[in-house]
Amino acid sequence: MQIRVSAQEKAAIRRAAKRAGMDMSSYVLERVLSLPARRFRDLVEACAGPGPTSFPLAELNSLLSGFTAAELREAIAAAPAVTLTPFLANYIAAMVEYACERRALALPAWTRAISPLSDPAFGTALQALRLHLLSHSPPPFRRRNIFIDATLGNRI
Repeated sequence: MQIRVSAQEKAAIRRAAKRAGMDMSSYVLERVLSLPARRFRDLVEACAGPGPTSFPLAELNSLLSGFTAAELREAIAAAPAVTLTPFLANYIAAMVEYACERRALALPAWTRAISPLSDPAFGTALQALRLHLLSHSPPPFRRRNIFIDATLGNRI
């Protein structure tokens, strides 16, 4: 993308970027992109990173739960740009779909493009709880073949 700025504007941007310890492109993007979208993207990337996913997923849960309808719409407009395992892609898509349903928002196209898991994934290894999970999982998770007892806004 190219934008036209005067020499004075370019110099001002360069100085501001230097004060922030960033290059000009990063500085402009940081100022232009929305905070909700950036925070959503950062947490999805954290889920894809090394290490356990439980903490980034819990943070993502809190983030999606706290968004207003407008913030949610803005945050999830673009598909995550990171490669996720099929389980994580479905789990995050289900969280987003659940948040959208709670706020009566249309589902983003990118969630519909994620194929449900071929094998069921349960939130526990305890066989005795599986019937409970099958009947109590929120619909967006069930549609994706993920069976859990708590969802957006809830903590285990």
